Amino acid sequence: MKNKVRFYREKNNLTQTVLAEKSGLSLRTIQRIENGSELKGYTLESLAKTLNVKPDNLINEKIDLEKVKIINISTLSFCIIPFGNIILPAILTFKSKNEKTKSIGKDILNIQIIWTIITSILLIICPFIQNWLQINIPLLIIILIALICINIFIVFKNSISLTNNSELYIILKIKLL
Repeated sequence: MKNKVRFYREKNNLTQTVLAEKSGLSLRTIQRIENGSELKGYTLESLAKTLNVKPDNLINEKIDLEKVKIINISTLSFCIIPFGNIILPAILTFKSKNEKTKSIGKDILNIQIIWTIITSILLIICPFIQNWLQINIPLLIIILIALICINIFIVFKNSISLTNNSELYIILKIKLL
């Protein structure tokens, strides 16, 4: 089975004929799709709208879980290479041919881009805060270590979730990619 049309059709208590009428597709098209024909374009959108689901939910594309894990772990390269947490995962993500893998890779990249922006801003304003508060402890180093620990925590939490549930634990609602 290449798609989940039959599953969602039965979940909504629809016959093939009723689904065809509601979606504006022919009965023969519905039958072909449920027998494994490729689902894309207008047909995918129409069925998703009729069944009240996201188009991605109708397609049974497998995730290349090993590739996603590599993309996630590659974000730790920021410890060695400046902006390695963005560059290396971006290369691995966009080289992937699997759309689901690319989508999860983009979610990982979104986290890393936001983390990099926040880290950069905090490191820029940190000396000013230290001067304003007139404290003698090295605030810059403390904040940098805390931010690195946060990023490592995110990577490991997502790794554990990928292993157990085949999905990311931490996903941002903000989509930059």
